[in-house]
Amino acid sequence: MAMKSLVVEDMKVTALKESAFVKPLSLEFRQNGKRRKWDMIKVHDSVTIIIFNITRQKLICVKQFRPAVYFSSIPEDDRKSGIIDTTKYPPSIGITLEFCAGIVDKNKSLAETAREEVLEECGYDVPVERFEKFKTARAGVSTEGTRSNFFYVEVTDDMKVNQGGGLVDEGEVIEVVELSISDAQQYVEAVDNISPAGFSFGLVWFLMKKGTKTP
Repeated sequence: MAMKSLVVEDMKVTALKESAFVKPLSLEFRQNGKRRKWDMIKVHDSVTIIIFNITRQKLICVKQFRPAVYFSSIPEDDRKSGIIDTTKYPPSIGITLEFCAGIVDKNKSLAETAREEVLEECGYDVPVERFEKFKTARAGVSTEGTRSNFFYVEVTDDMKVNQGGGLVDEGEVIEVVELSISDAQQYVEAVDNISPAGFSFGLVWFLMKKGTKTP
């Protein structure tokens, strides 16, 4: 999987010192009479939005480079030096296909956060009341346990006000991808892909609840 606008180079591995998004910590507690220690990370809750364009009869998805996916795709022996060879390991191995999503880090409702992400990433200006929240699930239950909030929204071509692509000033590089219902079915049936688990869940939900009702 490739992205036309993506250039990744000069990569090295460094220790995490301070982050506004990830905070490692340990919980110490007594369980069934025994002391235990559990290492975990504190991260933000999130919203994920399944967008269906009823004009085009297409799911609106995004492609982006995920550094963690890229890093974990490289053999451990080639990570040890701390310098990553981006020629030997091209950025394409870290590009994922996903639904529009974002973290919950502002004083806004979940639906308002979802609306903002759809506008920023995919370019659709959708009234907040059109967002249907259908599931909250837990992510990374062994390390984070955060809430993943899933929304569904239908859009039309006349709601498209820009090309999307994320917040360029913050370094986001996102490409909008359209999937037909048959494409979604084939993706679900594939044995292996590098999309997040929530993407497969969302596709299955859509095909079960919405896909069968489309023309």
